[in-house]
Amino acid sequence: MTAQELEHLTIGVLALQGAFVEHIALLQKAAEELPLEHEAERHTTGGLSDHGTAQLSGLPPITIIPVRNPADLSRCAALVLPGGESTSIALIAARTNLLPLLRDFVKVARKPVWGTCAGLILLAEVADRTKSTGQELIGGLDVRVRRNYFGRQVESFEAELDLPFLQDGERTSFHSVFIRAPVVEEVLGPNRKAEVEEHVEGPSGTVTVTAPSKKATMAEVEILARLPGRAKALKDKVATAEELGEDGDIVAVRQGNVFGTAFHPELTGDGRIHRWWLKEVLKATRSPER
Repeated sequence: MTAQELEHLTIGVLALQGAFVEHIALLQKAAEELPLEHEAERHTTGGLSDHGTAQLSGLPPITIIPVRNPADLSRCAALVLPGGESTSIALIAARTNLLPLLRDFVKVARKPVWGTCAGLILLAEVADRTKSTGQELIGGLDVRVRRNYFGRQVESFEAELDLPFLQDGERTSFHSVFIRAPVVEEVLGPNRKAEVEEHVEGPSGTVTVTAPSKKATMAEVEILARLPGRAKALKDKVATAEELGEDGDIVAVRQGNVFGTAFHPELTGDGRIHRWWLKEVLKATRSPER
C-alpha cells in the first residue's frame, strides 16, 4: 500500500453493468459510520478523540468511486465487483482494456477485492455451466463455482443466513437475496485446477472455463457461510445448516484479501457486511497480503 493510499483510501466499485449503484450507496454509508463506531470504541476504552467524528486517528478519509476505465482503477486501494451478468461484465472489461489490469489488481498486487454473485463467478479460478461461447474470468479464489445453481430468474429467493464473521457486537443473522445465484461447489487443492483444465466440457451447451494463472498465494480458502437446505430456508427463513444436520451450500468464501458472496447484500439495505469489509480493507492496508 502506498503512502498516499494510507493517507486517503479510495475504494472502487466496478461500474460496467449490474448493481454498482447500490454498492456505492451502502459503502458510502458504511464509510460515514466507521468514524462514529471508532469514536464509541475510543470512549469505551477511555480514549479521547482529537478530531470529533471526521478524521479520527487510524482512520483515513474514505472515498468511494465508480470504476469504468484503467485510470479509475489505478486510483483504487480496494475494489468491489457487483452482481449483474458476469459474461457481460467480462466482455465490457475486455473491450475497455480493464480485464488484464483487474487480474493484476487481484492476483499480483493482491489488493482487497469483494465480488457479489456475478462478481464471485468472475473471481473464481474455475466456473461451470458457462455458455458454450465461453467467458473470461479474473480469478483470485481457488474455488470452482456453478453458475445459476438454483435456476432461472423466476426461481430467485430470499433466506436467512448465519454469518459468524459479523460478530464483534453485531448480530450474525443476515437476510440475504439470491438472484440466479452461483454456489461454490469445490475448494480447489494445489493440483486440482490443472485436473479441471483437462476436462473442460460441461453439460450440453455449456463449458467449464478457467482463469489465467498468475502469482500464487499462500493463503488458504476460508468458508465463511453456507446456505441451509433451500426448501427449509424458503419455508421459514430462519433455519441454519446445523439445525438441518447438514453442511449446506457454500455461499461466502475468503482467500487472503479476496472475498466472495453468492448473494446480494447490496439489495437488502443492510450495510453490516459492507461495514465489516471496510474494516478488513483498513486492516489490509496495514498488513498487505504476500
